[in-house]
Amino acid sequence: MADYREAPLASRPKTLDPNEYFNVSKEYRRAEEDRAAIRAKLKGQYQTQLNNPHRQALIEDPALTRWVHARANPYLYFKPTFKTSLVGLLFGVVPLFGLYYIFKSDRDRKEAQIKAGTLDRKFSLSS
Repeated sequence: MADYREAPLASRPKTLDPNEYFNVSKEYRRAEEDRAAIRAKLKGQYQTQLNNPHRQALIEDPALTRWVHARANPYLYFKPTFKTSLVGLLFGVVPLFGLYYIFKSDRDRKEAQIKAGTLDRKFSLSS
């Protein structure tokens, strides 16, 4: 870590910050170690279930079950924020008004040319 030089246009990555490793309290380290132990224990249980040659049922992964439920029911977990409102406005409302303006202005331009007699109709059926 000592020979790492920061880029001129980027900040130091959080994983390379020495305060992240050396200036941490004992309680924080103990809590991290406890979380790592819980993760290792869960991973070991999952690996033993996965590699059991005599298993009959599917392995239930609670995190995967929660993810699938959230993907299947998006409106239960949707939070309206400024960003989602802006995206809905940009992709839902703006194209409608944009297309309306394009078609209406083109139609008005053609009508004005027809009234003035300057429109060159290439595919006229009457001539």
